[in-house]
Amino acid sequence: MSVLPANYNFEIHKTVWRIQQAGASQVALQFPEGLLMYACAIADILQEFAGVEHCYVMGDVTYGACCIDDFSAAALGAQLLVHYGHSCLVPVDVTCIPCLYVFVDIQVDVDHLVDTIQLNFPPLPAGAAAGEVLGCTAPVLAQQGLGDADALVFVADGRFHLEAIMIANPQLPAYRYDPYNRKLTIETYDHAGMRAVRRRMIEAAATAQHWGVVLGTLGRQGNPRIVTNLQQHLAARGCSITTVLLSEVSPPKLAAIGHVDAWVQVACPRLSIDWGEGFVKPTLTPYEAMIALGLVPGWRDEPSTWTEACGWPPAYKGIVNTLEVAQQDFVWRVRKHPRLLQVFAELYGTSTLLVKDKSHLVLEEFYERHTLLTAQQKAETGDWRAPS
Repeated sequence: MSVLPANYNFEIHKTVWRIQQAGASQVALQFPEGLLMYACAIADILQEFAGVEHCYVMGDVTYGACCIDDFSAAALGAQLLVHYGHSCLVPVDVTCIPCLYVFVDIQVDVDHLVDTIQLNFPPLPAGAAAGEVLGCTAPVLAQQGLGDADALVFVADGRFHLEAIMIANPQLPAYRYDPYNRKLTIETYDHAGMRAVRRRMIEAAATAQHWGVVLGTLGRQGNPRIVTNLQQHLAARGCSITTVLLSEVSPPKLAAIGHVDAWVQVACPRLSIDWGEGFVKPTLTPYEAMIALGLVPGWRDEPSTWTEACGWPPAYKGIVNTLEVAQQDFVWRVRKHPRLLQVFAELYGTSTLLVKDKSHLVLEEFYERHTLLTAQQKAETGDWRAPS
């Protein structure tokens, strides 16, 4: 273990125990790009001390926990998949083989972080809260009881995940503390520009006659059920459809298919947001495609509901999340915004509340009632089964 960096916790002891508990002789390891350099060393350790006969290092790109590739690991004959660097977004009871998530805690100079925050935000409020966000979805802080927050301090060496919570909370000043160079910087995001681009893309796609539907095959990014519903809506409108499976969705790949007028990608919403005008043809998220097809109102159509104070519409962050897992605060937000049920019905073919199972999101009353809602949220929403 001395070959691994001392400030990186790869949880080797726990991994060895889990392998032995599962009796796994064939193990697959999956790393994000920044940790892939340690793959061979960890594989050697597991073969030496955990009795692993074959240790497969999965080399495909891994952007986040949505990319967990249990399907490929199972195809290789692996009996256990160890996924490094991300939280448990796709639950272990959903994956087709046993999985272990190793978060890889990296020790940083916490004292310097605290001193930096205290120096720049005196005095540090007693109610300061910590949290985690994903690149594809982030909470509206006002809906988490943090509406009085004065600032957001994000600890990371990049902006991708920070931008998610900035999009969800456009009025909140954001700062980023880089634990490697130990600097605190002011971060900004062009909210008006991003929304203007998304509006133009939706309007341009509204007249499209030939649509391309992309199912993301990188790990568990894509959701076949959403693809099926989109295909049905497009066919009902008389549109021609080209369906493409891609592990990585990029402007050059879509540009190579020139006969398509507009694309809808069922992979990651940030692909459309971040690359926006980089695509030759409009490339929408499923929610945006439903707006372009006139099946649901756009977020600008209901200013009394979707205001700047509320951030980006919950429909955008929750409904278009294509992962096969329910977001913790998603279901109760749906009940507070009845229009989302209409979007739900169009995308998933049902207007009932949804929760995970081994293939897609399905209805399960007890899960929503007893697992997703906190006591405060239950009190705020009342009887979720009652008509809105």
